[in-house]
Amino acid sequence: MKEKMRKSCLSKRVWAMRAVYAAATRAAIGVALVFGFVGTVQAEAGGKRICVVVPHFKDEYWLSVGYGLIEEAKATGSDLLLFESGGYHALRRQIELLASCVEREADAVLLGAVSADDPALLAAVADTARAVPVVALVNELHAPEISGWVGVDWTAMGRVIGRHLAGLYPKGSAPVAAALVTGPAVSGWSPLLEAGLTEGLRNAAVEIHHIGRSDTGLHEQLAQVEIALQQVPQAEILIGSAPAIEGAMGLAATRPDALRPMLVSTYISHSVRRGLQSGKVAAAAFDAPVAQGRLGVRVALNARVGVFSQDLIGPQIVLVRADAPQPMPLAPAGLDLLIE
Repeated sequence: MKEKMRKSCLSKRVWAMRAVYAAATRAAIGVALVFGFVGTVQAEAGGKRICVVVPHFKDEYWLSVGYGLIEEAKATGSDLLLFESGGYHALRRQIELLASCVEREADAVLLGAVSADDPALLAAVADTARAVPVVALVNELHAPEISGWVGVDWTAMGRVIGRHLAGLYPKGSAPVAAALVTGPAVSGWSPLLEAGLTEGLRNAAVEIHHIGRSDTGLHEQLAQVEIALQQVPQAEILIGSAPAIEGAMGLAATRPDALRPMLVSTYISHSVRRGLQSGKVAAAAFDAPVAQGRLGVRVALNARVGVFSQDLIGPQIVLVRADAPQPMPLAPAGLDLLIE
């Protein structure tokens, strides 16, 4: 067996969890389905093994998803096998891990796909689904064989950011230059987010002059932030993934005399939450990653007992502003994830 690695979450104190599951986007019927079968899950879950394969835990967002997975596994008496693929470009490794889930006799698989539609990955999902139910987690996956889909509509995540900026800078006002730093084009979330952002900005004076894309580790995203600010030195707004915004905050601290664009995060992390609380980050889209992890376990267990639905099931998306704080439950400080 591979040596287990520990990943620590660097957050400070966490607000008390007050997350309430809610239907989002097109999934109202799916949420009702999940909670309608909670009793079945609790009766059947004991001893069930859920294999979880995600892109990586370099991004604090995935740590919070992992925390939700762990907490719900404890509540249902399930066992978790946690695997990280090594990033959004680690397609071959993710395919190998799906085979490992079957070899380890998992009862269900939760897959945070590194690609929505890569043919090799879709073929691997189809093969895996012949042996065990596969549920898509967080990232979109265009596989007809999946038994469930937990997450949020990433198009809506981008749209809520775009509409917020359109409210601040409506069309007809002075043009506002912006740059975007996001995830890989091959991922099952970033292209959707970009499309939603473009739609949300339709009635805005905001113009995106540069888009930087990379894997969502802090180092890679910081490099894209530096390139973006070099390419668009007049940028008044930097829209970015959580690691990009974390990197931008650190960059601003080392360059106090440089132009500081308004920072807007396309999703949440511990660093972004601290930035919202300190006023360094103006706004962020919050999609309750802990709740998504919990829901993932429930949907996986339901799939194991024959309850299937390909409707998207997930929490409500909320736009959080620095001047209007809200509870944002995330993983606790010092969280250790036991990675296989």
